[in-house]
Amino acid sequence: MKILLVDDEVELTQPLSRLLTREGYIVDAAYDGRSGSEHAQVGSYDLLILDWMLPGKTGLEICQELRSQGKTTPVLFLTAKDTLDDRVQGLDAGADDYLVKPFELRELLARVRALLRRSGSQTYETSTGHLTVADLELDCENQVAYRQGRIIELSQKESQLLQYFMEHTGQLMTHAQITQNLWPEEEQPSSNAIAALIRLLRRKIEVGKETALIYTVYGKGYRFGASSVESLLSPTSNSPKQRC
Repeated sequence: MKILLVDDEVELTQPLSRLLTREGYIVDAAYDGRSGSEHAQVGSYDLLILDWMLPGKTGLEICQELRSQGKTTPVLFLTAKDTLDDRVQGLDAGADDYLVKPFELRELLARVRALLRRSGSQTYETSTGHLTVADLELDCENQVAYRQGRIIELSQKESQLLQYFMEHTGQLMTHAQITQNLWPEEEQPSSNAIAALIRLLRRKIEVGKETALIYTVYGKGYRFGASSVESLLSPTSNSPKQRC
């Protein structure tokens, strides 16, 4: 998941960027309104976190511009403005949520997760205990996935790999991390086992014109997610959450 953070308070922006990065998000930061607006216009973001009062252009103006262009990227305002009129003005401008400074980091992360779930950009667990990303749903217990009306039978390793990917949507998963998660130390796989497993899984969950979900980060590993990462990586396909 890719987030744009725009705030002129460097002492706040830098720690928040590090925190969000540790949580697995890809974070771009800008420190004034004009730079933030340029990033928002050209970048492919899943969430914008905007300070209200910014030099050059306010967060309110950035939000209004995006909404006037028909862009629906979720917007979270961070601001010291705490009156009811301020909150109403921010929401009327097109913001999706509003957090008053100072705030607890746990609350910020919870609001980020909620906004990404609401927009369909993040993995979430359904009421039946299944994991869902975009139009793909995984029933881990029964080793079955569902996509666009298809029932996808999975092997045990395919199901484990898909679950691991879906629980870490948008994050880079290295070969070492995947190996450690799927195989015990006494059962280390052959050097090409992961690549072979990835190929088998892709053939099952990416059929025909369905959006690619597994992306290769050459020399490093793989990243899983819907179209939000297409601008970052080229697919090589031929055609704190609870575990299931």
